[in-house]
Amino acid sequence: ALQYRIGQLYMISKHSHEQSDRGEGVEVVQNEPYEDPNHGNGQLTEKRVYLNSKLPSWARAVVPKIFYVTEKAWNYYPYTITEYTCSFLPKFSIHIETKYEDNKGSNDSIFDKEAKDLEREVCFIDIASDEIPERYYKESEDPKYFKSQKTGRGQLKEGWRDTHQPIMCSYKLVTVKFEVWGLQTRVEQFVHKVVRDILLIGHRQAFAWVDEWYDMTMDEVREFERATQEATNKKIGIFPPAISISNISMPSSTRSAPSSAPSTPLSTDAPEFLTVPKDRPRKKSAPETLTLPDPAK
Repeated sequence: ALQYRIGQLYMISKHSHEQSDRGEGVEVVQNEPYEDPNHGNGQLTEKRVYLNSKLPSWARAVVPKIFYVTEKAWNYYPYTITEYTCSFLPKFSIHIETKYEDNKGSNDSIFDKEAKDLEREVCFIDIASDEIPERYYKESEDPKYFKSQKTGRGQLKEGWRDTHQPIMCSYKLVTVKFEVWGLQTRVEQFVHKVVRDILLIGHRQAFAWVDEWYDMTMDEVREFERATQEATNKKIGIFPPAISISNISMPSSTRSAPSSAPSTPLSTDAPEFLTVPKDRPRKKSAPETLTLPDPAK
């Protein structure tokens, strides 16, 4: 479990740095120890993910030029909570709960207590055989071909989950909400695909970079994390836009992180440029194309 945690922290820092450029990428706002009365000692991390150029064209048409999503993560390993919000889209949120266990994904009731009333689709992610977007593919990071010099792990073949040791599983419960008529289904499906791709790419990299992090201690990986985050923030070189993020707790009726975790409040009204014109009749399904007013006007 400690090996996985070190590899994961190393991968997140290095991946964020690689994917960042001027005005794009992952800016770390805070990363500090955090104590929770129920979960104990953990780490609170807040990031701003600038991703305008990575959005599909239909989404870029309705978002500001400088656009970021706020990520807040409470890491009480082996349990973590991650929330994504966007202040100019008050009805948009992503809530992810993660649990880690030393097995090959065989615990199919790990989240039963947390979400027994919700509809769920179970999705298995295989770092060796699942396809990733072509632009992210590197043969040196392909678990089918990579062979670790330090550990001997690698070249994962068909059925590797049944034979490979050591092995552990990251279980994630992902909830996406975007309550805007006409865009809800499209946005929610898009976000689930993006989350899946990020998890797949990140874990492939953590495996393929094992020789870089295998000998690190937790203190060493935390120092690597600090130095890399500082370099990444400089690489992005962006001034935060004038968007305020409040830490007022959401009403208890809203599904969220535990009460100890501050959340960005979600208001009930969508931005004016996302509302449906009053003279257009409602349809039961999302149209193939949407003509939306230019938010800049």
